[in-house]
Amino acid sequence: MSNRHGNNSFALIVVLFILLIIVGASFFNY
Repeated sequence: MSNRHGNNSFALIVVLFILLIIVGASFFNY
């Protein structure tokens, strides 16, 4: 169960990082 929670946390960080990159790309486009 602990391992599953850690994996979920890692996925959340990856999603947030991708979202940050998309926002950054939008800023650079402007």
